[in-house]
Amino acid sequence: MPNYKLIYFNMRGRAEIIRYIFAYLDIKYEDHRIEQADWPEVKSTLPFGKIPILEVDGFNLHQSLAIARYLAKNTDLAGKTELEQCQVDAIVDTLDDFMSRFPWAEKKQDIKNQMFNELLTYDGPHLLQDLDAYLGEKEWLVGNSVTWADFYWEICSTTLLVFKPDLLDIHPRLVTLRKKVQAIPAIADWIQRRPQTKL
Repeated sequence: MPNYKLIYFNMRGRAEIIRYIFAYLDIKYEDHRIEQADWPEVKSTLPFGKIPILEVDGFNLHQSLAIARYLAKNTDLAGKTELEQCQVDAIVDTLDDFMSRFPWAEKKQDIKNQMFNELLTYDGPHLLQDLDAYLGEKEWLVGNSVTWADFYWEICSTTLLVFKPDLLDIHPRLVTLRKKVQAIPAIADWIQRRPQTKL
């Protein structure tokens, strides 16, 4: 088993999908969380200047979703067939497209609030409607067992609910899917013991 070290801030953010996959697959790793004050120094040492980084036996991998795919590959979390794997990737990319539109690093709070509000009020409902229709009466988003697309939905929606608590009020099926992910023993255990952070 390789030696894994995950480097990110002390928050869920873009590293949480990696932590969920590690938890579910029962893979040991070092969860190295850096303080914002130390970031400029760390940033200067990274080839692309971004985190999360996953060190695999000292070799640096970057880009959270690429790392997640690497870890989920050859497990049922990726999807059981090539067709399912493509569907999983598509759902993850759809969610990430939306999450990437938020101005997370915007310094002016009034501008940030306005953009968040617009995205959650006008764009969010369309995405949720499409996602709800895609899920339909199925138990999981893709196939007949949990995949990392389900994990990513739970992670993204947890963050969005911080900003708009009533976001899922008219989507009980999507709420049920969140609860199903949270009830998986390995995920429930991680949620209980992870550091409590806003994002």
